[in-house]
Amino acid sequence: MGVRILSAADVEALLPPAACLAVVEEAFLAWGRGQVGAPGILGVHAGDGAFHIKAAAMRVGGRHYFAAKTNGNFPANPERHRLPSIQGVLLLCDAERGTPLAIMDAAQLTVLRTAAATAVAARRLARAEATTLALVGCGAQAESQVRALQLVRPLARVQLVDRDRARAEALAARLARELDAEVRVADDLAGAVRSSEMCVTCTTATAPFLAPEMVPPGSFVAAVGADNPRKHEIDARLLAASKVVVDSLDQCAAMGDLHHALEAGAMERDDVHAELGHVVAGLAPGRERDDEVIVFDSTGVALQDVAAAAIVYERAQAEGRGSLAELAPSAR
Repeated sequence: MGVRILSAADVEALLPPAACLAVVEEAFLAWGRGQVGAPGILGVHAGDGAFHIKAAAMRVGGRHYFAAKTNGNFPANPERHRLPSIQGVLLLCDAERGTPLAIMDAAQLTVLRTAAATAVAARRLARAEATTLALVGCGAQAESQVRALQLVRPLARVQLVDRDRARAEALAARLARELDAEVRVADDLAGAVRSSEMCVTCTTATAPFLAPEMVPPGSFVAAVGADNPRKHEIDARLLAASKVVVDSLDQCAAMGDLHHALEAGAMERDDVHAELGHVVAGLAPGRERDDEVIVFDSTGVALQDVAAAAIVYERAQAEGRGSLAELAPSAR
């Protein structure tokens, strides 16, 4: 049958936010219950960026899949080369036969599954009545974060913060057309966060900018940007003063905002409340008080990639989307 080749446009069309949320939630549930093995990760620095390889296997529906994703993360690309910061591909295989099934754009898949993880966390960690959001960083990740969050919390006000005001204004215009909410650009980071019940940080920052004095009691913070050891968004003091939930303890200790808090001596691994999978599986509590500040440290785990890619592939097969390529002759 060949290997199905799927573009970013194919991935976006085949993986709407609600479907992505559902399958990513199932992946965290399976991991929390111990039904899947630990994912693998490898990082390779290159020039002014790095390559991240994430791989995992799990059963989605009635089929066992394996996925290996290679993303190049080069923060200076937009300014220097007019290219996206993140580019890459994902290889999806049949995990029982080893057969390659699809090669698809990884950047769009990463955006969608990362936003879905934020929504999975917010469903359990944000206050049920939370309706206001401060979004810090208006790049490729931002729009999907808002779309996913509105599936689990009825957004009434969204405040956008970015060093590039024009980029924030462009995002505000797009969101205003599709959301039944007040959407505005905020010039004051601290003011936007203080007046919001939820905050998502999705930047390429390498120095922390979200301090404890900015965050009001009862807040939910999703720290999305730190996906390698150089990146840093959340002040270690804020993590130390909050209930911290991580997507993967090992990953966050090596490359998330938790990594910096551990290095600074502000926290120890045992201070982390839980992994998200354990919260989803009911093995650890989520929000327990209205006034507690909860930080979700999100580095992105490969199980999210397998789950999302499997849905993309199955829908592409059903619709005949993408193109087919023969990579090698069949064994005789």
